[in-house]
Amino acid sequence: MAAQNTSKPASDSALPNAPQGAEPQTTLTLKQAEALAIKNNPQVLVARLTALVSQQQVREVRSNLWPTAVADLTAVDSHDDSRITAGGLNNPIIYQRAAAGASVSQLITDFGHTTNLVSSANLAAKAENQNATATKEQILLAVDQAFYAALQAESVLAVAQETVNARQTLTDQVQALFKSKLKSELDLSFANVNLAQAKLFLLDAENNENAAQASLAVVLGYEQPQSFKLVEDEAVAIAPPANVNDLISQAFATRPEILSLEYQYKSAQKLHSAERDLFFPNIRAVGAVGDTPVRNPALSNWYGAVGVNVEIPIFNGFLYNAKSRETDLQAQAAQDRLIDLRNRISRDVRTSWLNANTAYQRVSVTRQLLDQANLALSLAQTRYNLGLSSIVELSQAQLQQTQAEISNAQAGYDYRLALAELRYQTIGI
Repeated sequence: MAAQNTSKPASDSALPNAPQGAEPQTTLTLKQAEALAIKNNPQVLVARLTALVSQQQVREVRSNLWPTAVADLTAVDSHDDSRITAGGLNNPIIYQRAAAGASVSQLITDFGHTTNLVSSANLAAKAENQNATATKEQILLAVDQAFYAALQAESVLAVAQETVNARQTLTDQVQALFKSKLKSELDLSFANVNLAQAKLFLLDAENNENAAQASLAVVLGYEQPQSFKLVEDEAVAIAPPANVNDLISQAFATRPEILSLEYQYKSAQKLHSAERDLFFPNIRAVGAVGDTPVRNPALSNWYGAVGVNVEIPIFNGFLYNAKSRETDLQAQAAQDRLIDLRNRISRDVRTSWLNANTAYQRVSVTRQLLDQANLALSLAQTRYNLGLSSIVELSQAQLQQTQAEISNAQAGYDYRLALAELRYQTIGI
């Protein structure tokens, strides 16, 4: 990824209570995060500028269709009766003079060479616009990934804190019972081990939550880490579409990467036509007019001329042949890249669809798992309190309940992220 901005994004004003030091956290929704990234992420800005550059290149090529006019100011002092007698072929007579004039040149026809170059540049500019769109979509997906990862990390952190509190309570109870000679030292040791494991889990969860916040800040265009209070979307997650073939068709029609390569292929075809047109003549109208106030008596006080110049290529060392063949091969390569991209997008859409379906099923399964783990923990706690089981059984139930709670907390965000990836692979975010 490109380097991030070295200053705080100007869009801070769009979000109230922007964090500075110990100030309150910035409230941030997913839509706000996406808007910030589009406005401030350097990769999006670079892609936009690149697209603008390509538009100027179209103007550069199109300028060959317009007349060219230049003004000349000339003053010459020469030795009397002197002639230029060495060098290339030239008009050797030199007159003392001072003159001003203008010359105009207009392309009449080059049999399609320039118009094909303009079409090629225009198609290349459209390809760059699609590349800019593709970059924006990639950044939006990165924002969704970072946003859901941060929410997921917060949920895991909450589970870790609850785990520490629950195991601290159990440890205190076992310690009190141990002092009353109702529980053995082994029970107390197991309780302390479980508490220490929960505290290690809490440390890892805190670190992951901080790392997720930092990753989110970077993709939003911030140089320094920020502290966001993330607002979760309360909309009910719907099931993935049923027909994956329809999704693949949508991807072929809308994915900016495919559209970009299609424009590149057409641009290469136009460039090949332009290079092939170099074999035809170039016909240009030219004109010149001016005044010579200081002159030799042999010169007229003004001059003017118009004419037509026809340039016919005869031989240039097979240069035009090589250019034509080169651009033809480039067009073929662009076509093959397009075919390869369509194949990869078909695979990616199908894979994303399968992942989304699996994630959707995991949501209900992890909910059931958590319900059963909670029940098992409750029963294990009751059996332990009644002295019908050892603390090993209770510890195992606690571990399973913690794992089930983590899986349940992660499943919902995994599915939302899977849906975002599926949208990215088809119609865009």
